[in-house]
Amino acid sequence: MEVKDSGRNGVNEIPLWWALASMVQLGWGISSLRNGYNGNGNLMPLKAFGVASLFVGSAATASVAFLRASGIHKVEDLIEVGANIRTMLGAPPRRVRNEKTDDNKRLKSSSQL
Repeated sequence: MEVKDSGRNGVNEIPLWWALASMVQLGWGISSLRNGYNGNGNLMPLKAFGVASLFVGSAATASVAFLRASGIHKVEDLIEVGANIRTMLGAPPRRVRNEKTDDNKRLKSSSQL
């Protein structure tokens, strides 16, 4: 998905839409939770699932809005941010595990027993 500049001093509209969607879902979930359920008790689990889905959807859209506003558009960007955080905390860099090499080492060591 391409991100287009809205022409308003470089402000990107896509995070604004995601944030607006998140706020609407959160508001709808809160109002549904406060209203309770005034119908047949057999349908109460369906209403509870719907309200829970609104809260989960709100958290998901807020996360996407935050990532887009932060300039993180690909998984590689997120991995780079994680590496920078590890460096700032003083943690050693993560080692990339080569599964083929590890499997061969395990097979050799188990055959020597």
